[in-house]
Amino acid sequence: MKTNINGLNINYIDEGQGPLLIMLHGWGSNIELFSQVINFTKKKYHTVAMDMPGFGKSDEPAEPMNVDDYVNFVLAFIKALFPEEKEIIFLGHSMGGRIIIKLSSGIHDGRIRADFVIPRVILTDSAGIMPVRTKAQKKRTGRYRFYKNFLNKTGISRAFPGTLDALQKKFGSADYAAASPVMRQSLVKVVNEDLEPYMPSVTQPALLIWGDKDTATPLSDGQRMEKLMPEAGLAVIEGAGHYSFIDNTYLYNKILGSFLGIDF
Repeated sequence: MKTNINGLNINYIDEGQGPLLIMLHGWGSNIELFSQVINFTKKKYHTVAMDMPGFGKSDEPAEPMNVDDYVNFVLAFIKALFPEEKEIIFLGHSMGGRIIIKLSSGIHDGRIRADFVIPRVILTDSAGIMPVRTKAQKKRTGRYRFYKNFLNKTGISRAFPGTLDALQKKFGSADYAAASPVMRQSLVKVVNEDLEPYMPSVTQPALLIWGDKDTATPLSDGQRMEKLMPEAGLAVIEGAGHYSFIDNTYLYNKILGSFLGIDF
């Protein structure tokens, strides 16, 4: 299905009946990866998932977006399509979890105005904890800064604008290298925000589902979130990685069904 939000064509899925459940995907992902989870939740819930700006079959934003921008996009999407909803449950993976943390904590403490409440949330292999950099990573960052300063001070970056972009691609992550210029800037804005200060304000019942082999957002992140969120509980799927809902769909849906009251 298609809709237009703030001038952007947005692709989304809308299936099932019941309480509204909105799913938010991770960076570099899309709604198709949620297909098996959607098929399960739609048995009892009105399940909606959208390709966020810059991903899947949705338009890319004209300007870089940070976490607050994505939160505002989600609010605009809900206002346009589901203005009468008074309660909305959210499920997010990776970056989608960042958005949910910011959204749900803000609605609770009054920073974000919305016409609905969030009774519970599900965070899957969620991002939001700032990683502890290894010595190798710190050394790599130091080399990047050295070369960047050299290019700027010598005027090479002005004479050859593509040199900074090439440098960033060389030292950046695979996600960074694969992204367009505007999405690269968005990625930097998103990953550099520490969401730990917001987590104590996520007072809704929160189910945290994690793969113990996750290297992108390690299990220690989930353990930290469980301590910071007053009503959070952590479920670990052994052998699963960053996409625990794909790596072990059976167990993931069983855990999710228990939390949402869906017969398995």
